[in-house]
Order: sequence, then C-alpha cells, then structure tokens
Amino acid sequence: MTYADTTHDVRDPELPGRLLTTERDALIPLLRARPDDDFALATLACPGWTVRDVLAHCAAALTRVVEGRFEQGGFSPEANDRDIAERADWTNARVLDELERGMTEAGAAIARAGGALDGVALGEWVHSGDVRDALGAPGAYGGQGLGSALTLLARVTGQKGHQLLHADLDDRDDPLRLGDASGGLTPARYIGDAAMLVRLYAGRPVPGGVTYELAGAKAEDLNIFG
Repeated sequence: MTYADTTHDVRDPELPGRLLTTERDALIPLLRARPDDDFALATLACPGWTVRDVLAHCAAALTRVVEGRFEQGGFSPEANDRDIAERADWTNARVLDELERGMTEAGAAIARAGGALDGVALGEWVHSGDVRDALGAPGAYGGQGLGSALTLLARVTGQKGHQLLHADLDDRDDPLRLGDASGGLTPARYIGDAAMLVRLYAGRPVPGGVTYELAGAKAEDLNIFG
C-alpha cells in the first residue's frame, strides 16, 4: 500500500491561509447566530476556558501574526491569558469581528514566514473544533477544511520529528503518512476516521462511542501541542 507523504512535498505557502478562510466562512456565521449565553459555555478541550475565551485567544493570536507582534512571551500561556483579559470588556460581536479579520488577513503573513507559522493556522483550526465541540455543533475537527488540515498536520509532525505513523482513514480515500522516519522508531499504525486522528494529535478528549485502532504508539505520544 502506498501512503500519501505530505511531509516532504514542496510547501504550498497559500495553504494555511486557505484553511483559515475556509473555516472563517463556516464558523463566523454559525457563531453570529448563537445567543450570548453560548459564549459562556465551558470547553472540554481547554479546561478553564469558555467558548468566548477560546475565541478571544484565537482572535488575539491572529492579530499578533498580522501585526508581527511576538514579543512579551509570544504565544506563551501567560501571553494567552493576558490577551483574553484584555478583551474581557469587549462584546461578543467585537471578539468575532477581530477573529474574522484575523482569519481573513493572517494567511498572507503566514505565507511570508516560510513555514515557521504554518502551525498557527492548524492550531486555529483545531480551536475552531474545540468551539464546535462545546456548542454541540457539527463538523468538529472536520468539515471542508479537513483535507488542508491533514496536509498541515503531516508537515508539522514531520518538522517536529514525531514518530512515523501510517494512517488508514475510514473516511478518506488515500492513506496518510505522518511524522518522520529519521528517528529510528518502528512506524506506528492508525485505523479510524480522520477527525479522531486530529483529536489524538491535538490532545483533545475522545468522545464516547468512538472507536479506533492505534498500534506501536500511545495516544499521548502523538500530541503536538503538549
């Protein structure tokens, strides 16, 4: 069986921006239609953060990318908490306005960064899944951007030197290769759907009733954000 290997392909600098705008077009209308009470819901994926907190963090991070502001801790937990606190008195609509602008404009800055910020686009897309999950909305860690997200995931795991993993995806035609073979570890094997694979690599909770097979690695070993 031949596995699609996106870790060593020529980088498409426009891919992160396309992922962000694709998710923008789906997520922002969904959020603008939700009542304010929904923004106060807790998120399972980000303990201690509400839906609004996640959105404020995402909006601030993308603004930092657009403006090239990575000083004072960059994307550290302290900087993230400060960004959220700075937006505490904003309306939900204003947070969404900033998020929409960021998802629209950050792609160009990410493209210019030569790959160093590609993971930001992937992280923003994962956080979109966190929000959908908390709201009980469909498409968490999936949707139209899934193909682009998997391409970025393969590239990020390769850059980070993660253990090579061969993924046979129930809902995708082509199997996928993630990670890097240079570490010398025996390749791991995953069988299941693509959204579950994203959850594992993002360190997100596994919903009840979802089954998958993972051999040759532990789920916690896959986490790219841990």
